[in-house]
Amino acid sequence: MDPLHKNCAGLDVHKRNIVACVRTQRGAKVSNEVKTFGTNTDDLVDLFDWLASLEVEEVVMESTGVYWKPVWKVLECGFKLHLANAHEVKNVPGRKTDVKDAQWLAELMAHGLLRPSYVPDLDQQELRELTRTARMLARERARYKQRIQKHLEACNIKLGNVISNVMGKSGRRIIEALADGKIIDPAELADLSEGSIYANKWLALAKSLKGTLRPHDRFMLASELRMYDAMQKELDQIRARIEEVLPRPFDEAVEWLVAIPGFSRETATEVLAQIGTDMSHFPSADHLVSWACLCPKADSTAGKARSTRTRKGSSWLKPILIQTAWSAVRTKNSRLCRYFNGIKRRRGPKKAIVATAAKLLRIIYALLRDGVIYEERVASEDIKEQERRQRRQLLRLHRQAKALGYSLSPAVI
Repeated sequence: MDPLHKNCAGLDVHKRNIVACVRTQRGAKVSNEVKTFGTNTDDLVDLFDWLASLEVEEVVMESTGVYWKPVWKVLECGFKLHLANAHEVKNVPGRKTDVKDAQWLAELMAHGLLRPSYVPDLDQQELRELTRTARMLARERARYKQRIQKHLEACNIKLGNVISNVMGKSGRRIIEALADGKIIDPAELADLSEGSIYANKWLALAKSLKGTLRPHDRFMLASELRMYDAMQKELDQIRARIEEVLPRPFDEAVEWLVAIPGFSRETATEVLAQIGTDMSHFPSADHLVSWACLCPKADSTAGKARSTRTRKGSSWLKPILIQTAWSAVRTKNSRLCRYFNGIKRRRGPKKAIVATAAKLLRIIYALLRDGVIYEERVASEDIKEQERRQRRQLLRLHRQAKALGYSLSPAVI
């Protein structure tokens, strides 16, 4: 096989060292030069100079944890870099050494047998880190809220049976009073509620607050409240930072996406942080859907499909899209709601929601590619779509009847 790249390098990156292999081909002669470097900044500069001295053009490395990131930052100004998925570039079993791994990467690079991973620019990487941190903080905050509710239940205080959001204004005041211990009478605690809870649920609230709290329970409640507040404060600061550093192309794209049912500004920012605003990285919407692992995988042999399950995919983008799809299908009479219900009748809700998430991503692709805002279909288009759906349904019923030996004819009314 003729090589595509005659001068290329493969890097096996680790925490303390980097094994570099430069593959050079002159005519039919192939030579590999291997050298090991440290991972300090001076060592990375030496790696840069060594690769440049050998006239290397293409460099490939595995996405090993976060160890590849400083290497990428130093080398990106002088070489065309490629990041490979470690699962896709495994060597033959029994030949696992750092040198052989570097040589294997260089060999794959030379013959164009690598599928490089998508590496966003610096602005998008920073936005990714901020949005992911915000999501993790939101999860931790939710966990502390659950711990507070669990502790109240353990003390037989049924606050959650009366107040849906125990960390709302009324619920928060009551929990703080319970942790403080200065107010122990259930009626006085119920008086701390406000609005419709005080007007309509006071008696039920007073009954639910008859429990047993020991000093240890009050201490734990106070501790959990402090942790919840710390998470909330840090989350507010992260979200403020996101709005502060949001690049202009992303800010405009957020406005396009929030018009889609189910999308909030935070969700739109999270999705854009994962896929970016430049859709030229993906040749088509189908490529983007496949990259997000929202389509059936290709797994067939002898003409038979062995499995059509979706791949695991990103632990960030895929859950966000599924969650947003559930919100979108709850918007009555929306295009996505009709799409979900049409598949749900035939394939069930789980497959339908994954298909809706893929549909959502295709819509996002079109909006970002064309630079337009989302608009729901007008009534005339809905009627045409309904007529097409009815014709398809009628054809399906005719085929089913024919398979059973029957024929259908219109009923006379």
